[in-house]
Amino acid sequence: MTTGTSTLRRAGIALLTTLTLATVPATTATATPASAGSATATTAAGAWHGAWAASPQAPAAPFGPNWSQQGFTDQTVRQIVRVTAGGTRARIELTNRYGTTPLRVTGATVARTAEGGAVEPGSVRALTFGGRGSVTVPAGGTLLSDGVPFRTKALESVTVTLYLAGPTGPATFHHMASATSYRASGDHRADTSGTAFTETGTSWYYLSGVEVSGGPRGAARRDGIVAFGDSITDGVGSTTDADNRYPDELAERLAAAGRPHAVLNHGIGGNQVTNDTTWAGEAAVTRFRKDVLTEKGVGTVILLEGINDIGGSGPAFPGGPTPEVSVNRLIEGHRALIRQAHAHGLKVVGATLTPIKGSFYDSPENEAKREAFNEWVRTSGAYDTVVDLDRAVADPADPDRILPAYDSGDHLHPGDAGYRAMAEALDLDGF
Repeated sequence: MTTGTSTLRRAGIALLTTLTLATVPATTATATPASAGSATATTAAGAWHGAWAASPQAPAAPFGPNWSQQGFTDQTVRQIVRVTAGGTRARIELTNRYGTTPLRVTGATVARTAEGGAVEPGSVRALTFGGRGSVTVPAGGTLLSDGVPFRTKALESVTVTLYLAGPTGPATFHHMASATSYRASGDHRADTSGTAFTETGTSWYYLSGVEVSGGPRGAARRDGIVAFGDSITDGVGSTTDADNRYPDELAERLAAAGRPHAVLNHGIGGNQVTNDTTWAGEAAVTRFRKDVLTEKGVGTVILLEGINDIGGSGPAFPGGPTPEVSVNRLIEGHRALIRQAHAHGLKVVGATLTPIKGSFYDSPENEAKREAFNEWVRTSGAYDTVVDLDRAVADPADPDRILPAYDSGDHLHPGDAGYRAMAEALDLDGF
């Protein structure tokens, strides 16, 4: 490290010492804006809890074409997700949070995943909404389907298929899925073959959650975990379709230890704690209420976010620089998140920010902010507990840099091995 960087680091840390988610179409049912208000929010089959989630984003294409800005017309979208909790019934959450017109979903199915865009024969289940095969989601709204008998186990992939007769207009989506989605022309929601699904993408559309009930988790348990953050939580840099994001690896560790927990990923690539962005979601302090506090069965949230607040004011940030954020403002943003979580009875795990040396965010000023913020995470006592992900993936010979074996190649995002190391740094006894 250069002398200038060391000086800035010492100055930043010193500053802190003064502070502290009928295959045949029927008539349309209309949803309420909030999922909690849906008529299907409870069921006699038992308590519902989240098994998979993705945070919604407004239509955008910062890194090249996707399907969000044009939307869909007489097309079927097939999306594969891996649930982290099992049950005997399942339902899905659909969102039109950033739509400007009502979204009509002509029909939807859930099935067991096979190869590519195919599903297992005999596993397709038609989903209903208030007893009807089709549904209209208001602009800005979110809804839940009715529950359907569908046995799942933790770490099993399921396929959700939506037929959108359309036109839908621009689509609410989750940009960086690190998973392949499939599109076909016409109505192929009940197909078991993937032959019709000739187009692929790597985003999720309209699907923001899968919930299960009737599994081994008791109705009164709140042991689900939300991983909340930016691209490093979202899994950017991990292998597509391999489920190697750090929250996936955490779910695998818990299952291997004989105590599976639902682990819900609410990361958004590019997201910031304090600033709204045009392509990377609302500020974390705003979206936390919508994305995290609405989840069922959750008891813990892991907060790993802030590196885009630090680096976003520079020219490397997609879409143009965002307002500069001081360490104090970033800390206040985290305090606001902690207050929201504690007010809802959630335990908060604070995580240090991982290394940036050699990345497009690397500068002496940004490094000083990162290290000052990390010192506050480690020493403030503001969280219920802390995990030092910085040290978990840093190169011991150069602690400001990600260990080469853990680096995806951009010196900012870990690769598969790095995400595994992050998950291994978390104390399973804390969940």
